Amino acid sequence: MHASYDVPGARLLDLVTVMDQLRLHCPWDREQTHRSLASYLVEETYETLEAIESGDPVHLREELGDLLLQVVFHARVAAEADPLEGGFDIDAVAGGIVDKLVHRHPHVFAGLDVADVAEVEANWETLKHAEKGRDSVLEGVPLALPALALADKVVGRAGRVGVTPALGGSLGERLLALVVEARAAGADPEQELRDAVRRLADAVRAAETR
Repeated sequence: MHASYDVPGARLLDLVTVMDQLRLHCPWDREQTHRSLASYLVEETYETLEAIESGDPVHLREELGDLLLQVVFHARVAAEADPLEGGFDIDAVAGGIVDKLVHRHPHVFAGLDVADVAEVEANWETLKHAEKGRDSVLEGVPLALPALALADKVVGRAGRVGVTPALGGSLGERLLALVVEARAAGADPEQELRDAVRRLADAVRAAETR
């Protein structure tokens, strides 16, 4: 491999090189498309979340690598298309996120003074809105999110325009009330439920070994 271990990120260059070789010489890798790879991206994302929950840094490192592979793989597939037809490469992906991070952190890169984290978040949202030219606070919320995470996102966006969710007696509204409660406590409702389910699963396994 051509990269130098002395440079941070050098092994990312090695990954790009390996992916190039796989795309050229491995029959399976060669036939993949964005669509055929989509399920792997979802799977690796959830496996990464599971690794985070496990608290095992070795497991997390491995799963982050698997997730990173998906990004590099998709960029390699896209690089085969004509740029005039939407083609792009890994440098375009990296360059895009670098530009976005620099633009959205003027307190780091442009000398803007901020008082606290809340002001940082407010500036981020203002810049994001200007970049995207969005007409609704709900634009950009992926409806494919798990229902609890989706509810958390929508409740947060609703608060920006002064809309309070109905918290009546239906099951859905009672669940929504728990999301509102979690947000008020500064908790992630999706993670809270995942943690509770994990504790239940541990209890089931313990009962099975008695």
